[in-house]
Amino acid sequence: MMTTDVIDTYLVELEAVVRAISRAEVEAAVMALFENWRERRHVFLIGNGGSAATASHMANDLNKFTIVEGQPRFRAMALTDNVPLLTAVGNDLSYEDIFVEQLRNWLRPGDLVIGISASGNSRNVVKGAAYAKAHGARVVGFCGQPGGQLAQLADLKVIIPSSQIGQQEDGHMILDHVISLALRELIRAEGAGL
Repeated sequence: MMTTDVIDTYLVELEAVVRAISRAEVEAAVMALFENWRERRHVFLIGNGGSAATASHMANDLNKFTIVEGQPRFRAMALTDNVPLLTAVGNDLSYEDIFVEQLRNWLRPGDLVIGISASGNSRNVVKGAAYAKAHGARVVGFCGQPGGQLAQLADLKVIIPSSQIGQQEDGHMILDHVISLALRELIRAEGAGL
């Protein structure tokens, strides 16, 4: 009986969280990514722990799920995926610098960085976002409630309205899927001249 209550409570609460996600914030993120795609710019994704997994998953979905025959492809890279480089920078410099050091190699003005952080206060994500802004990139923050430093720093943010980290991370995965789906439809419409 107790397990059933835990499961039901979590899912009922998650359902309410999903209903409360700002559709306007999600649409703004979609349109920023669509503009980035139109300009053939790069998207970089950063996050820690579960958010690192979401960054990897979203890079996969942006690169593959949005493919429309005859249209250019997204250029998305999760800066969470090069473990040798992450550990080298973490060991030789600081864990706070693992994303900044990679952005120094890749980032160009006009690119877009998606920072994913449930707390919004992960030092390496905040530092990466600040570096990106200082070098002419646009920053989108995926945060939990209340948003932390990342939400304050980001040009656009999507706040998952929950104080529970699991639900925040669930919400970030939902953002990945709904944003990728919306982008594929926009790219398809662009190809059809709609």
